[in-house]
Amino acid sequence: MDARGFLKLSVAVAVANIALKTAAWWLTDSVGLLSDAIESLVNLAGAGFALMMVVIARRPADEDHPYGHHKAEYFSSALEGALIFAAAAAILAAALERFVHPRAIETVGVGLTLSVLSAVLNGVLAMAMLREARRERSIALEADARHLITDVWTTVGVVVGVIAVKLTGVLWLDPLIAVGVALNILREGASLVWSSVRGLMDEALEPDVQAQIERTLAKFAHPSIRFDHVSTRRAGQRRFVDLHMHVPASWSLGQAAKMRSSVERALMRSVPGLRATIQLLPMDVEAYPLDREDPH
Repeated sequence: MDARGFLKLSVAVAVANIALKTAAWWLTDSVGLLSDAIESLVNLAGAGFALMMVVIARRPADEDHPYGHHKAEYFSSALEGALIFAAAAAILAAALERFVHPRAIETVGVGLTLSVLSAVLNGVLAMAMLREARRERSIALEADARHLITDVWTTVGVVVGVIAVKLTGVLWLDPLIAVGVALNILREGASLVWSSVRGLMDEALEPDVQAQIERTLAKFAHPSIRFDHVSTRRAGQRRFVDLHMHVPASWSLGQAAKMRSSVERALMRSVPGLRATIQLLPMDVEAYPLDREDPH
């Protein structure tokens, strides 16, 4: 199953979880369980938008987007983070009302059983999605999976809290748990937004990937060939590296182009999803990127 298949499954599971958690809240009248149900609404919206962005990200390059549509996935994690902020605000409002007007929790057994079932569904799906996200390097799939994991821990906390309320009779523990849920998902929302910002700012590749690029280039290093100004960036699933390759001025254009082609193929074989752009220069010529020459 690819990223789109997992996200379709995530939408279906989110719908099922909304039904389970809403029923749990309705049976128990627990604001903690209500907060858990509200977070599942965010899961549904986030998974739906992530699916749409993944479909867009898979589109081939065109005249208006010559480098492809890979960055579309970053918008998914940003929106999911924003939805989390909205959900946290709704949870805090419900918790405040319950602090002012506390109510007893009812029908705990059935309600908690439904909540635990939803947590199991989320946990199993999240683990499978994380594995696929690492394989496909999909930030949209990873963001949705990590949100599901947060949802699992939220449910665990709520279940423990509801049991504590039932055993102790301390009613204010219920809205206190809801506040804890809100703060926890706010942290997750901030993390998702920051991840999308980093991606949209063309962050460099991971250190281990950069090291692999350097090792590949070292295989071609020679007194008559050198590489410099190596820069990398990420755009969704796609990885890019730009560099200068200096060759002897006496080489023919064909000879230099043949060597460049060999280096490009080696780089793209060593790093999955990499696109390499190499500028050829004579050995005695230095060139610098424009932004290094002109700070303005």
